[in-house]
Amino acid sequence: MNKSDEKLIFENMETNTELKGLWNEHLKFEQRLKKIDRKHFLNEEEKIEKKRLQIAKLAGKTRMEGIISQYR
Repeated sequence: MNKSDEKLIFENMETNTELKGLWNEHLKFEQRLKKIDRKHFLNEEEKIEKKRLQIAKLAGKTRMEGIISQYR
């Protein structure tokens, strides 16, 4: 996501609750992924969690891009 996309998100998230929720979820997924990535070794459960978070983050990002395309 580039800076102009982020700008559109920030400009419109107060009036679009779905966009605001998706953004907050995106940030939460990023934080959790960073925490996992700090580990040198992941057990199987952590590997599955990492993959699940990546997929969820991507799905949310795709949905956000669909919403902000309406604002362009």
